[in-house]
Amino acid sequence: MNRLPGYDARTSTIDRVLREHAQRWGDKTFLTWLPTGATMSYRQLDDLTLRVGAGLAVAGVAAGSHVGVLMNNCPEQLLAILGPARAGYVSVPLNAAAKGQLLAYFLDHADCTALVVEEALLPRFLEASAQLPRVRHVFVVRPDRGEPPLPQDPVAAPPGVVLREFTALLQAPATPPEAPPAFSALAMLMFTSGTTGPSKAIMYTHAHFIYWGSDVAYHHEYTPEDIAYVFLPLFHGNALLGSTMGSLMAGAAIALAPRFSVSRFWEHVRSSGATVFNGVGAVTNFLWKQPPSPADRDHRVRRCHLAPVPGFAREFEQRFGMAIMSAFGLTDYCLGAAYNTKSRRDKLGSCGLPRAGMDIRIVDEDDFDVPPGTPGEIVMRNNNPWGASLGYYKQAEATAASRRNLWFHTGDRGRMDEDGYVWYTDRIKDAIRRRGENISAFEVEEVIRTHPAVADVAVYPVRAETSEDEVAATITLRPDAAASFSYESLLEHCSRNLAYFMVPRYVQVAADMPATLSQKIEKYKLRRAAEADLSALWDRERAGISVAR
Repeated sequence: MNRLPGYDARTSTIDRVLREHAQRWGDKTFLTWLPTGATMSYRQLDDLTLRVGAGLAVAGVAAGSHVGVLMNNCPEQLLAILGPARAGYVSVPLNAAAKGQLLAYFLDHADCTALVVEEALLPRFLEASAQLPRVRHVFVVRPDRGEPPLPQDPVAAPPGVVLREFTALLQAPATPPEAPPAFSALAMLMFTSGTTGPSKAIMYTHAHFIYWGSDVAYHHEYTPEDIAYVFLPLFHGNALLGSTMGSLMAGAAIALAPRFSVSRFWEHVRSSGATVFNGVGAVTNFLWKQPPSPADRDHRVRRCHLAPVPGFAREFEQRFGMAIMSAFGLTDYCLGAAYNTKSRRDKLGSCGLPRAGMDIRIVDEDDFDVPPGTPGEIVMRNNNPWGASLGYYKQAEATAASRRNLWFHTGDRGRMDEDGYVWYTDRIKDAIRRRGENISAFEVEEVIRTHPAVADVAVYPVRAETSEDEVAATITLRPDAAASFSYESLLEHCSRNLAYFMVPRYVQVAADMPATLSQKIEKYKLRRAAEADLSALWDRERAGISVAR
């Protein structure tokens, strides 16, 4: 049977991989932190993650506990994800923009009893701590971002919570776990965007975590000479499972940036010697719209992974002197298709062919195959042992529904051509993607519904001037509160309880909303009407209102 070369689930654990890579690659640099130039070798990565895992035990965090990680990109974030997992804990990376109700939901649903949090984000936990009685251990990270730290007021620990410095974990002995987790043990929970319900926590075993890196290294053609420029957030699968784990499994290196910056992008690429990077739609557009320069090819990058592939792909390759790669997959399950430098160039724009050990079909709403070239839902099946996720944590029904008829249903629409190449079309799911972030319409609606003036709400994407999704909300008002409603109060309410990128840009107040006979709101009608005349909706950018991160 076709399987991923070099992958053996039985030997795929985070502890074993870090130990063996330290022995093989030793003092070779694995990570460079671009703000300061600080480096971390494979040997140091092994040593420091051992210390983090041992330190949690010394601090009294019970074996097998779930450890939340609330941080922006920095080296300590990677240690806080890998260290607990290799010691038998379960790591739970969280979106650093989460706050209020959303943060409380993440930590509570994931059953976190410990949290590693960046100092600047600690107030968010403190504000939500009354809703989180299980979280008893909090470790505060003060990353060196190459700039003077902002003054922070002294904080008192909430009742029953012990606040400690993250550096205390690094002072523990680098003791290997007495009973290292098995390949089948749970290593990580990663939240994905909700669609018709709250965000789900995807369950990653150790084998599945390692499989992602092995799969990316193989299909995206990573070599030990590669340096991946990583600027997307490590709490997302693209940066963590793709760039970082792909580099790790190949014996390559990463150059880590705090975030995407169009003004510093090429400076970082040149100074780091990067040879490959991953980008999302907004990043591609921002780079393309910069004025052409004689320095556009003055770098070592020869491959870039873009999702989606832009319509100007060939011009992008020619201008910047690099080959575009692409893929199809979901963090909910695994990667399914790959387009790389060995793929047919006349198929540029596709997601490529099924990856090693993967089966892909295009089906109708009853799960029957459709003819080549006909759009339908993309479904996948992974034949690599332990190569897929276990499903959704504490959501057995959602897990079973996603694997209907023994195939994983992606909720994405696409087609397969006569040559077997997969072409992504659009999303079937009720989700919104804005500048690389997946947004649950359900979660935005749940927060808006708690505004005292709102009777009902529908949240949906609209296509704006950037050609990407923007978040729009149509609301109906309570009769007794309509007179006191203001758009500003709604935006303030959303900003307090949602990640900044989830806050709606467009808001429409309506007397009622179109609905089916079963009273389901017909969002497609709202979207169609909104996109026909966006000027008819209230626009926070037009109103001069910015949302703080």
